[in-house]
Amino acid sequence: MAIGVLIRELREARGWSQGRLAHEINSAFRTGLNREYVSRWERAKVTPGNFYLRCLSAVLDVPLAVLEGEVKRRTFISDVAAVAIAPVVASDLLASGFGARLSGGPSVDEWEAKLASYGTDYMSMGAADIQRRVAGELVVVQQQLDSPRLWSVASRLMTLYAKTFPGSDGSKAVSWYRMAARAADEAGDEQVRVWVRGRAAIALGYEGASLGVADVLADQAMAISDKPSLGLLNAIMGKAHAAALRGDVATARSLTDRGRRVFDKAASYEQTSDYAVPWWRMNVFVSLLAARLGDETTAVEAQEAAHRNLPASLPRFATHLEMHRGLMLSRSGDKQGGTDYARAALDALPPEKHSLTLRLLMAEVQGS
Repeated sequence: MAIGVLIRELREARGWSQGRLAHEINSAFRTGLNREYVSRWERAKVTPGNFYLRCLSAVLDVPLAVLEGEVKRRTFISDVAAVAIAPVVASDLLASGFGARLSGGPSVDEWEAKLASYGTDYMSMGAADIQRRVAGELVVVQQQLDSPRLWSVASRLMTLYAKTFPGSDGSKAVSWYRMAARAADEAGDEQVRVWVRGRAAIALGYEGASLGVADVLADQAMAISDKPSLGLLNAIMGKAHAAALRGDVATARSLTDRGRRVFDKAASYEQTSDYAVPWWRMNVFVSLLAARLGDETTAVEAQEAAHRNLPASLPRFATHLEMHRGLMLSRSGDKQGGTDYARAALDALPPEKHSLTLRLLMAEVQGS
C-alpha cells in the first residue's frame, strides 16, 4: 500500500480532516505543517521523510514500521519484539526463534494444529496467558515466512495476538490488526484475507473501540469477497455494532438482517472455537447489538436462544449475556440497577476467566 493511501486510511479511521491531522502534528511537534502539505502526502505528490514519519507514528498511534512499508520477514521480528518481549522472558524468545530457524520449525500442518488449539483455548482462558503463549509463537513463525501458507498462519496468529489487547489501546490492537491484514494479503488466500479483517471488525465493534478502524477493515473484507463465509459474517456484524454505537439505527438493523442471511449459509457446527460462529454465538452478537439499540424484545430473545445452546464449558459467554441485560437496564434509565446487575454477573465469574472485552463492556454499562 502506498504511504499516501495508508496515511489517508489512518486519518479517516479517526474521523479527522486533513486540517485536523496537520493541527495535531503542529500541536505535538511545532512543525508549521498545513492542510495542503497533508494533501500532497495523500496524493503521493510528496513522500514524508523520517521526521514526519515519526510525527505521524506518534499522532496516529501506529508503529513506525507500519508507516514505512509492508510487513516483510526482515522487519517482522522487530515489530514483534517491540510488543512481545515484555510479557515473556527475552532469552526464551530469542532461543525459540533461533532454534526454529536452525531446526526448520514446525511444519505447516503442525502450525494449523496449533492454531486450532489456540482457537479453543481462547474461548476459556484469560488474555494474559494467551498473549504470553502467542508472543512466543510469533517469534518462531517469523523465522519461517517463506511460503504463502506460513504467511496465512502468521496472519491468524497476529489476529489472535491483537485480541489480547483492548481495542481502545489503538497503538497495540489496531496496529496488530492492520499487520495481520497485510500478512494475510501476503498469503494470497481470499478466505483468510476476509476472515482476518472480519474478525478484527467484530472484535472492535463488539468492544465499542476504534470504530473507524472497524469500519475500514469490515469494508475491506466485504470488498474482497461477498461470498457467504464466517469472515464476511464477522465483518458485517462488526460494522453493525459500529453503526449502533453511532446511533445509526437503520444501518445497524439493515446490516443485522444481512448478517442473518450470511449466517444461514455459513454457520458453524463447531461450538467451542474462536474460529467458529455457531447459533449461540450469533445470538451473543445480536444480544449486545439489540441492547445497544434499545430493542429489548430482540435482545431478550437472542439471550434466551444463546443460553439454550451455550456449552457449559464456556461460562465467560454466559457472563456476556448477563451483562447485556445490565446494559439494557442502564439504557432504560436505571443506571444504578444496570451497573449493579452487570457487576454481580462479572464478579460471579472467576477472575482468571475475565477478559479485556468483559471489562470494556462493564465500562459501557457504567457509562450508559
